[in-house]
Amino acid sequence: MIQHIHHTGLSTPDLDRSIRFYRDLFGFEVLARFTKPPGSPGMDAMLDLPGVGFDAALLRLGPSMIEVFEFSAPEPVRAPARRRVCDHGLTHLCFQVDDVRAEYARLSAAGMVFHCAPQVGDGATFVYGRDPDGNAIELIEFDGPDNPLASR
Repeated sequence: MIQHIHHTGLSTPDLDRSIRFYRDLFGFEVLARFTKPPGSPGMDAMLDLPGVGFDAALLRLGPSMIEVFEFSAPEPVRAPARRRVCDHGLTHLCFQVDDVRAEYARLSAAGMVFHCAPQVGDGATFVYGRDPDGNAIELIEFDGPDNPLASR
């Protein structure tokens, strides 16, 4: 039986930069860092990437985790700097926050780029921005604890 989502994986050209972003701005803690040199048959098979090699980190914020990879082999294809959220694949990471406007101000001051100012609708206030690799990040604040869509 499937229990829940354990983590989401992201690929980055700069692992240390991504760790700093998610640790320093979002409060993630680094649970583990690990390296897989090219030439591990089991890893090659699992990821379906012959000769795969990478450095990676598993980060945790409360019950949520992300795994960030910096692949050394094979040579990764760069994604567009701002892949559109309608394009197939991972569209965004969403973080439920206590105060969207305060987080928007704090993260903007730290250099995070947002699409627009926070918007209000459907019992929530939300905004989309980008991490250093162009991945879309949503911040959402629900109007009340009784909102059935709020994480508990």
